Amino acid sequence: MLRGGWLWLAALWLAGGPPPPPERALRRDLGGVAHDHSDGFAYDHEAFLGPEEAKTFDQLSPEESQRRLGLLVGLIDGDGDGNVSVSELRGWIERTQRRAREESLRQGWQRYDRDGDGVVTWDEYRGEAYGPPGDDFGGTQHPETYRRLLARDERRFRAADGDGDGAADRAEFAAFLHPEDFENMRTLVVTETMEDMDKDGDGFVQEDEYIVELYAGPPGAPEPEWVQEERTQFRQGRDRDGDGRLDPAEVGHWLRPPSADWAGVEATHLVHHSDLNKDGQLTKAEILGNWQMFVGSQATNYGEDLERPHDEL
Repeated sequence: MLRGGWLWLAALWLAGGPPPPPERALRRDLGGVAHDHSDGFAYDHEAFLGPEEAKTFDQLSPEESQRRLGLLVGLIDGDGDGNVSVSELRGWIERTQRRAREESLRQGWQRYDRDGDGVVTWDEYRGEAYGPPGDDFGGTQHPETYRRLLARDERRFRAADGDGDGAADRAEFAAFLHPEDFENMRTLVVTETMEDMDKDGDGFVQEDEYIVELYAGPPGAPEPEWVQEERTQFRQGRDRDGDGRLDPAEVGHWLRPPSADWAGVEATHLVHHSDLNKDGQLTKAEILGNWQMFVGSQATNYGEDLERPHDEL
């Protein structure tokens, strides 16, 4: 779940520029291998809670975070047997991610369908996100960066606009906001990922370019074990032709492997690291015993979920 481009855009806005568009960073899944646990389990938190709730949980005290997590366990345990199975956890993660996408679409639609006619045109989006068409960003501190981001957004919008009428309905706008979830946007997702990761512009993602997207430790410091595992995964799994780098086809296979069960992979990962008695399921005590992996500290305003009827969850 990499969002460097979004953070950069937000920084530009604070430095003087148009307000940032809603988050449109690509979710680049790690495909079931070990991932960064050196940053407070941020990847797992976003999978378990959703991005917005994870941010809010990060503001809570450890005591409040654990209290709310304990309440959530009762919602995840669908059959009420006192244990959370991989299947129950997988279903929870799927519902969490679906709600996050739906909320992102709702907020984006509310902001960008300015005339309320049921579609978002490119002009509406451009005007609200970047300013009027005549604005070349000359008054900002980073005009070239804004121009590049605008061009990238327009390319994505045109790709999502399936009928080419210049106006996105809700399904098309969802594809614009979350292209990684739509098969017809796969080529564009690969293109954007290559642009983000190919730092030297040679048309390939080298191993170090791949790793820096996942981990940026102090210079000269030894890499954590999970980074070494990720390097092995790069060489033995991602780099399918063994030439030491990823071409666009290999990047596409990484981002969308055949029949990937992302939620199931993450659920298995969470159980593996929390199941003390190795019975393949989690008790409330086991989840709370590894609470920082699920929600972290200063961890979520998951009050919204706790107030929802169970059938919504």
